[in-house]
Amino acid sequence: MTEKYDSTKATEEHRAMVARFMNVVIVNLDERIKNHDRSKLVSPEKEMFDEFTPKLKDSTYGSDEYKGYLVSMGEALKHHYENNSHHPEHYVNGIDGMSLLDLIEMFCDWQAATLRHADGNIEKSIEINRERFGMTDQLHSIFINTLRELW
Repeated sequence: MTEKYDSTKATEEHRAMVARFMNVVIVNLDERIKNHDRSKLVSPEKEMFDEFTPKLKDSTYGSDEYKGYLVSMGEALKHHYENNSHHPEHYVNGIDGMSLLDLIEMFCDWQAATLRHADGNIEKSIEINRERFGMTDQLHSIFINTLRELW
């Protein structure tokens, strides 16, 4: 007769390994929290955001007016995208170039940005960005599901 297998030890080892990997993610996200949008605090971005943040706040996200402001922000906005990997514009292939950690930061950035607009709405922003960045149906569903889980 063979001894009955007890999976407790293997399960506890697996749980410890998952915790180890999740802590790597947490450390990375913590670094992203500390460094998020730091480039906005120095030239050439600082001057541009001083001018355009009030204008963007009073505009409707995705509107022609909003898009016009983005164009007017020119090289300083390009600099921002180049120095912040949580923007699809950072990558040649947009969202497809992003990591899961980039996506998490981007998702949180979008939520925070909606609070800066007088008429901000995260679900509407996700819809606009779905079109703007060619977001897949699957990623769109993940964002909506996450939105419901968190907020």
